[in-house]
Amino acid sequence: MAEVKASGFSLAKHRDLKGDDFFIIKRASDITIAVLCDGVGSAERGREAASRVATFMVNSLKTKPLSWSIQKSIIHFLENINAILYNESMENFQREELLTTIALVLIQDDRVYGANIGDSRIYLLRDKTLTLLSKDHIEANSQGVLSEAVGLREEVSINYFENLLKKGDKIILCSDGLYTVLKEQEIIKTSSLGANFLVKSASTKTNDNLPDDTTAIVLDVVDLSHISKLKRLDLKIEDSVRVDSIIDGYKLLKPLSNNKRTWLCEKQGLNYVIKFAPLEAKDDKKILDLFIKEVWNAKRLKAGFFPKAVIPKNRSSRYYIMQHIKGVELNDAIKTRVLSVDDGVALTKFLLNCSLFLLKYDLVHGDIKPENIIKSDRNGKTLFKMVDFGSIVEIFSINSKAGTPSYLAPERFKGEAISESSEIFAIGVVLYKSLTGKFPYGEIEPFQNPTFKKAKRVTTLNPKVPKWLESVILRAIEPDSERRYKNYSEMLYELENPSKVKPYFDKSISIIHREPVKVYKIAFIISFAINFLLIILLIK
Repeated sequence: MAEVKASGFSLAKHRDLKGDDFFIIKRASDITIAVLCDGVGSAERGREAASRVATFMVNSLKTKPLSWSIQKSIIHFLENINAILYNESMENFQREELLTTIALVLIQDDRVYGANIGDSRIYLLRDKTLTLLSKDHIEANSQGVLSEAVGLREEVSINYFENLLKKGDKIILCSDGLYTVLKEQEIIKTSSLGANFLVKSASTKTNDNLPDDTTAIVLDVVDLSHISKLKRLDLKIEDSVRVDSIIDGYKLLKPLSNNKRTWLCEKQGLNYVIKFAPLEAKDDKKILDLFIKEVWNAKRLKAGFFPKAVIPKNRSSRYYIMQHIKGVELNDAIKTRVLSVDDGVALTKFLLNCSLFLLKYDLVHGDIKPENIIKSDRNGKTLFKMVDFGSIVEIFSINSKAGTPSYLAPERFKGEAISESSEIFAIGVVLYKSLTGKFPYGEIEPFQNPTFKKAKRVTTLNPKVPKWLESVILRAIEPDSERRYKNYSEMLYELENPSKVKPYFDKSISIIHREPVKVYKIAFIISFAINFLLIILLIK
C-alpha cells in the first residue's frame, strides 16, 4: 500500500464543548480511508447523523465485496446510508432531521478515489498548488444553503472523482468552518504541519472564537506503493525470445513453459529461471497489472517455501529472475513411483506451513498441484519447493481464475470465494494423488461441470497408508465444505498428532458400518434391559 502519514483534528465553534463535525481515518489491508462529516441541524441530531454516516462508510468500504470496483462501492454505500437516514427521519420526525455533509477519500496504490455531498471540501496540494477536487452543493444565490446533503432527499446527487497521486502530494479534507476562515495561501502554508496546526491557525485567526465547527484531515503521501512504482517503470515487453537470446546478460538456454515465457537461463556461469511478462500484457492492462503483482509477490515473499526471486535494477524489459531449483516436478516423480507415507506427510506439512505463511499476507497460492511443486533430495532427505507466483491471490477472492479443475473444491465451480477450506481441498487432492497415483474424483477437464461422487478409500489403492492418515485425507477432500477442515492449523494439528485423529466416514455410510462396536454395545444394553424387564414381569 502507499505510505500515507495521516492527521485529523476538530474544534467546536465559540466556546462549545462538542460540535457537529465527525471524522475517521482508517488503514485496512492495502487502503487508507478518510471520512469527514459536518452534521446539519441541531447539535444532537447533526452529530448523530455525522458519526453514523462516517462509521457506516468506513466499515462498509473495509469489507466491500472483492468483485466490486471502488467507484461502485462508494456510490452504492452512500446511496444506502442516504436512504436509511431519510426514511428514518420521515418515520420518526416527519421531516429531514438526520442531515450531514460528507467528504470521503480512499487511497490505494497510486490513486485517490473520492466523493462528496454538501459543502465539506477535498483539496489536492501538489507542488505548492492547491486544487479543489470536490464540488460545493450550494443553492444558487443563497447564503450557503445546501442543495445536497446525506438524508435530505430519498435520492442523492454524489460528486465522485479519481486522480493519480505523486510522492509528496497532500490530500486535505475540511469542513466549511476551515475554508471560510483561512484563505487558500494560508491553507497551503500551514497544511505541512498537519491537521492540528491547520485548525488551530483558523482558531487563532478568530481569537479562539470560531464561528463554526472546524475540522481538517491531512493525508501526506510519503511514498507510493511498491506495485505502483513497478507499474510506472517504462519497460518494454519482449515480443519473442529464443534459445541463445541474451537479455541484460542472461543467456536463454531452454523454455520451461509451453508459452515460452519462462526460461532456464545462465549468467556468469550460474543458472537461473527468468520469467517474462505475457505477450497479452501489451494490449491488456489487467494482464499487465496481474504480472506486476506477481513480480512484487515473488520479491517480497521471502521464505524457504519458494525459490528466491529478484528484480534486476537495470532491466530493459518486464521480467524477473528466480533461483533455479535442482529437482523434478512432483507430478513427474509420482508417475514412476508414488511417495512413501513419510514423504507424503512431509509434503502435506510443507504445503500447510507454506499456506500459513501466505495467510500472514492475506494471500493464498490459488493453484496448489504437483506441477507447481519441485521435489529434490539433499543428503538423503526429501525436500519440496512451491513455484508459480502467478496464481497467488488475496484470500476470499471471488473473481480469480486461479486454479486447475482437478484440484478445485466443488464450491469453486459455483463461484464461491477462495478460502482456507478450498485450499485444503487442493492439498488433500495432491496428497491423495501423491500416495495413489490417481485423482480421488477422476481428472476434471476445463469447462466441465463435475459431479463429486464417493472417492475410493486410499487404503484400497495403497495398503501402506495408515488408517489415521486416510481419515485426514478423506476429510480434506470432502466435497461438503461443512464437513471439511476449515483451517490449515486444524489439519496440521492432526498430522502432527495421529493418535488424536478420529475415523472419518462418508456420511452415506450407515452407523453400524461407521461404529460397529458402539452399535453392538448399545444393542446389548437395550437387549439386557428388555430381558431384565421380562424376568421381573414373569416373577410377578
